[in-house]
Amino acid sequence: MARSLDGLLLAPVADQAPGQVGTRTRFAYQERDGRVWAAYEGGDVVQGHLVGTRSGDRLDFRYVQLKTDGSTSSGHCVSTVSELPDGRVRLDETWEWESQEGSGTSVVEEIAAPA
Repeated sequence: MARSLDGLLLAPVADQAPGQVGTRTRFAYQERDGRVWAAYEGGDVVQGHLVGTRSGDRLDFRYVQLKTDGSTSSGHCVSTVSELPDGRVRLDETWEWESQEGSGTSVVEEIAAPA
């Protein structure tokens, strides 16, 4: 099993569609006793939160976010946690909006916390 997400800062490796999570978005993860949660912001996202569970290397969570245009949206995501050769954590995600049309995949990787 890949290491804990607790205290890690992650970012997408590519931009999604305009108005969504992108490379300027930062996710601050916490993990405890099979529970995962994160606050995120950046790019078109003013504030976002996710909460869910971890079983082995599988995450299952719901997310909700407020965008710069004042709109809100929410959805569901299932991710696979793995470790990169350099020891950083990677999430391969499959997500689907619940508040609007759309679904897709994304990749989020651990980055160094700002000094």
